[in-house]
Amino acid sequence: MGWKAAQKLIHHWKILRGDNVMIIRGKDRGETGMIKRVIRSQNRVIVEGKNLVKKHIKQGQGHEGGIFTVEAPLHVSNVQIVDPVTGQPCKVGIRYQEDGTKVRVSRGIGASGSIIPRPEILKIRTTPRPTIVGHKDTPIELVQEKTYDAKTGKGMPDL
Repeated sequence: MGWKAAQKLIHHWKILRGDNVMIIRGKDRGETGMIKRVIRSQNRVIVEGKNLVKKHIKQGQGHEGGIFTVEAPLHVSNVQIVDPVTGQPCKVGIRYQEDGTKVRVSRGIGASGSIIPRPEILKIRTTPRPTIVGHKDTPIELVQEKTYDAKTGKGMPDL
């Protein structure tokens, strides 16, 4: 990737894996589907069952060859999130609720302004968190040890 292409990468993604989107350009225009994969390095997404292309695969060790139908990536500008209330494509905005949590809201012409829920698939971890203590983990006694007292200033380094 050249430096020009790297400048055009999206840094703050508003479309997530598991979102319900509508394709607004291309051969599948007007169809809705769920995002299967997000390719952030190319600004592309793969929508389940959409943008199907024929791929010719040569036979090799361990797999057969032939012509297969696969889902090709779409550029992120060619899809829009579906408003959960109206069912129409909409832009995505960010709002903060009273308790300080950040949520996505639908915005644009004809949008309801409702909260777009975070996809359930993102709440499931693919690799479980480690439960056993490893050799690089800090012992719990050292973590809970109090090394600074705010009232007396004990524990502050002398600068």
